[in-house]
Order: sequence, then C-alpha cells, then structure tokens
Amino acid sequence: MAETQSPSLQTQIDIKSLHLFQPRISIELTPEELRRAQRVPFPFLRRLPEGKESTWFISLIVIFHLIAFFATMLVNDCWGRSHGLCVFNQLGRLSFQPLAENPFLGPSASALDRMGSLRLRYFEQNRQLWRLFASPLLHAGVIHLVLNLSCVILLGIHLEQEFGPMRIGVIYVLSALSGSVLAALFLQDRPSVASSGALYGLIGAAVSGLIQNHKVYTRKLATLIAFLFMLVVHVGIGLMPLINNFSNIGGFLSGLLVSSVLLLKPEIRKVYQNKVGIFEFNEKNSNKNTKKLELNKPILRSVSLVIFTLLFAGAFLAILHGTNLNKHCSWCKYIDCIPFKWWSCSDKTMTCEAIIGNSYESTLTCLENGKFMLLPYSNVSNARIEDLCYVICS
Repeated sequence: MAETQSPSLQTQIDIKSLHLFQPRISIELTPEELRRAQRVPFPFLRRLPEGKESTWFISLIVIFHLIAFFATMLVNDCWGRSHGLCVFNQLGRLSFQPLAENPFLGPSASALDRMGSLRLRYFEQNRQLWRLFASPLLHAGVIHLVLNLSCVILLGIHLEQEFGPMRIGVIYVLSALSGSVLAALFLQDRPSVASSGALYGLIGAAVSGLIQNHKVYTRKLATLIAFLFMLVVHVGIGLMPLINNFSNIGGFLSGLLVSSVLLLKPEIRKVYQNKVGIFEFNEKNSNKNTKKLELNKPILRSVSLVIFTLLFAGAFLAILHGTNLNKHCSWCKYIDCIPFKWWSCSDKTMTCEAIIGNSYESTLTCLENGKFMLLPYSNVSNARIEDLCYVICS
C-alpha cells in the first residue's frame, strides 16, 4: 500500500513546487503615467461619492431661500391687495401678480421693496444698508427661484463634497454680499433682487478650481460648456426687470478671488474609466497610498486677498458716500436691463391720477401718456397705485 501511494504523493509535491517557482510579472508606471491614472472628472461632471459628509450648507441655503420666497408671497397677498386679479387664484394669498407686472410669476414691486430689494431711493435718502444682506435672499418669482436653486443644488452639492462645507460656505456668503455691494453702485429707481450673485460666486469658484487643478481633472471642455450655459441663461434673465445683473458680475469676481485665497485642493481618491456621455461612468478604486494634491501658491493667494479686500472695501465706502456710477456711465444701465416690447426698464417716477367712481370701481390714469386702467374696486393703497402706474405709463 505504501509503494502505491508514494508516486501519487510525489507527483503532487512536484506540481506544487513548479507552481511556487512560476515567474511573476511586475509593471512599474512612470511618473507621467501615474499622474494620468490619477486624473478624475471635475466634481460637477461625476457621480456624487457615497459615504462622504452630508452637504448641510447647501441644504440650509435652499431652505432659507424657500422660506424667504414664501414670506415674500405672504407679504405680497395678491388675493387681498389686488382683489383677486391674480395668476393662479386657487393659491389664494400665495397667488402671483399679473404677468404684465411680474413676468417671473412672483410678487409685486412694492412687496419686494418691503422685503428688502435694492432700489436707488433707499440708498440716496436713508442709506438702508440692511438691504445689502436681505436682497441676496429674494427672488423675482417662481421661474427665477427654480432656475437659481436648481443650479445652486447641481453645482453646490458637488463643490461642497469635494472641497468641504466651510470653504464653500465662505465663498457663497462673500459672493452674495459682494454682488449686493456692486449692484448698489449701479442702482436705478426700480426694485431689483440680487440672489443670483451667490450662484455666480460658486461658478467663479468652480472655474478657479478647474484652472488651478487643470492637470488633475478630465472633461475640462464639457465642464466649461456647462458653466457657459449657466452663465448665458442667468445673464439673459438678468436683462429683464427685477433681477440685478451687476450682482452677478460682483458674485463671479468674488468667487474667483476668494477661491484663490482659500486655495481649493481636491482629494484624489478614485480613478474613473470607461466613461460614457457626461454624467455616466464606471468607478475603480485607485491606489490606497494616493495622497492629496498639494498646491502651494502663496503669491497667488496673497495677491487675490489684497485685490478682493481693496475692491470690497472701496465699493462699500463708495456706497456710504452715496456714489452712483450710473451718472458716470450712461450705457451701464443696459448691462442690467434691456427694454423690450414685453417689459420696460424705465426708472422715471410715474405720475397717475386715481378717480374713485363709486364704492365698487375706480379709474387710474397716467398723466404722461393718457392711458388708463379700470379697477373693479375702490380701496387702493398708495403702494398699489405706484405698482399699477408703472405698468400703465411704461
């Protein structure tokens, strides 16, 4: 029995020994190949990673904007102040002003004034600086709210998970304030909101991060096209009344400068391969020893900090001195609003005459062009007369 089992045992030992001495194949990557292997799509163009911290800051900002818009519509009270002459009457107090007053499906101009919109009269007379903080929370209407918050959520969540809520929070807040400050230097005597300035700050920060880390990210062209689309859409609606385009410019410049100061540094954790389209791809974990990309540019940070501080301080001091740059730039008003057959960009004070016929109707006549409007109610407030007078005379 021993003699019959030994050849089989010897054969097994020989096979294992051959397997143990089988030659191994090793592949070493050059530094350039390793750098390419660690490149990832820009955060805007890749799937949200799992297991990372929650995006609490962007979520909080969205809640604040929704609360502010809800409060604005309650103050507006189209159903009560306009006696049911509203859009979507089924909403009652939350119904919208007629499209002739507000093409964005939103409140009246007087309601925006009460909530803190930017307007020349409030900075020439009483220097109501609190409006610089209130206007970034206001939206011209539902259309403006949906467009703005959609872009903030789409871009802000990716940036917050990539660079952290604290840095993105600082960029967002400073961009919102910078947008309001620049807008206050180019005001006209008609209300405008500055909520898109913070969004432009996020876009500016994303562009700055893309430029600083261009060797790390892929799909740079697709990212820039997406940013350009956002810019074109919001600049387009900014050429209509009630939305301030100068706040967008101020927010974008602030995002560029502040993000350069904070020095956005992404963490390279995954390698993305076999990408399909823009938003679809497969993931493959990279080497566990992959380190953070270190970008130490003290000169860039110092210069950006000095430029931002000087620009912000100079603009704020100009507001305190009552500076209005429209007096020195006759064409700058067309950056903020371009007249069209569906709306007017005039900021002249309109004068109307209200005639109360009986307890059920009244007539409002523009003294400049003779146009009039019949109202099926007689109790009209002065603020409501000003709103309607602008529609009739413009």
